[in-house]
Amino acid sequence: MSRLIVVSNRTPGKGPAAGGLAVALRKTLSEREGFWFGWSGRLTEHPEREARFEDIDGLSVAQIDLTRDDHHDYYAGFSNSILWPSFHLRLDLATIEAHWYEGYRRVNVQFARALLPLLKPDDVIWVHDYHLIPLASELRNLGARNRIGFYLHIPFPTSDALYAIPHHNDLMRDLSRYDLVGMQAKRDVAAFTEFADHQSPSSLSGNPLKSVDFSRTEVDSFPIGSDPDAFARLSVSPAATKMVKRMERVLREQKLILGVDRLDYSKGLPQRVEAYEKLLANNARFRRHVHMLQVAPPSRDTIKEYQETSDALDAMCGRVMGRFAEPDWQPLTYVKRAYGQPSLAGLYRLAKVALVTPLRDGMNLVAHEYVGSQNPKDPGVLVLSRFAGAAEIFDGAIEVNPFDTDETAEALRIALDMPLDERIARWTSLMEAAREHNVDAWAARFLDRLAPATTAGSGTRDILYLASVA
Repeated sequence: MSRLIVVSNRTPGKGPAAGGLAVALRKTLSEREGFWFGWSGRLTEHPEREARFEDIDGLSVAQIDLTRDDHHDYYAGFSNSILWPSFHLRLDLATIEAHWYEGYRRVNVQFARALLPLLKPDDVIWVHDYHLIPLASELRNLGARNRIGFYLHIPFPTSDALYAIPHHNDLMRDLSRYDLVGMQAKRDVAAFTEFADHQSPSSLSGNPLKSVDFSRTEVDSFPIGSDPDAFARLSVSPAATKMVKRMERVLREQKLILGVDRLDYSKGLPQRVEAYEKLLANNARFRRHVHMLQVAPPSRDTIKEYQETSDALDAMCGRVMGRFAEPDWQPLTYVKRAYGQPSLAGLYRLAKVALVTPLRDGMNLVAHEYVGSQNPKDPGVLVLSRFAGAAEIFDGAIEVNPFDTDETAEALRIALDMPLDERIARWTSLMEAAREHNVDAWAARFLDRLAPATTAGSGTRDILYLASVA
């Protein structure tokens, strides 16, 4: 029986995993023989070529180090200053530096060279996310003939945005080296297919670029999820109940509106607070009767665009406080730190409305977690951006255009006024979808499609994972 190997941008740290995907990968790997491979988090002037192994919470983890320059070019540079904004259709925020692409390729080559000696011929490889798009090409250039799949956790860009990315044709050719490419949503598959059908325009010199052959690559949507039943249990755990009681003492009879996001410009946080401001301005009856809590721990705060988003959100929250706060009532709380899953589950359960309004998102697991944490007898309401992948599966949400803050403000009013029977009906539909698209089912669907047919005498094959845990 072949092994399961996880390879990621970052390897797992000690202690409980924070994200749903990291939890799922730990669970999947723990059920199979194998190891997890990726960057150690260490920067050194002269990295060793071979990976070193360490036992981390019962998992065998193989790690490599990176140089400071390579990590900057690969991660902060090409991955997060070019690919991330472009894939989220924020070309105005993309910073183009030609040498970043060289660092991006170098790190993928380093990953491939360190991984190849650890592979066996019947291992099956699954690569996750935009940091590692070239990995299949680099492995195949070194002679690997394994089945290799790729899963993109962020949205796939439109053709126009894709054409703006330096070396986009090389990246698409890299994707063509995979046997299976998975996307979060049907809209992403459609964008990918549009490029594959029409290919790239001519270059500046007038020479047409060579077409990319996708005939051996299968592309489909595999919506990721969380574990809604686990969040249902977690939401009534002692730690969650402690958080609920703390908040109830502060809120008293106020209804809680909750947002939970990384501090990222793709999440639409300033627009969300502006919509809340309009709710209070247009509906004076809600003042003193509602409270908004936005949890937004910083991410990639060394990148200029993220600092600007933080400044804009600070200013917006300050404006709302100055306009509506009273000596004995404040309209919102803004917290710039992360909370553990039990505390979040308690907040989810307490919240009468969840505002999940990214400007563009791959899936958004906060929507899944909120649904799983609700009290079935008195559930809250999910207000969801139509530009999140979750909108394709969550028909029971109130869907909004997050750029239209008037529309979002009206959705908030409808959610706060919604009668119990409608809230229960909507939540029942949402919970059914969350269970159908839970994280275990997502992994099983993808791996079933990726796994090769069993050959005579080979037995059942296990799966090899490559994942980005950024």
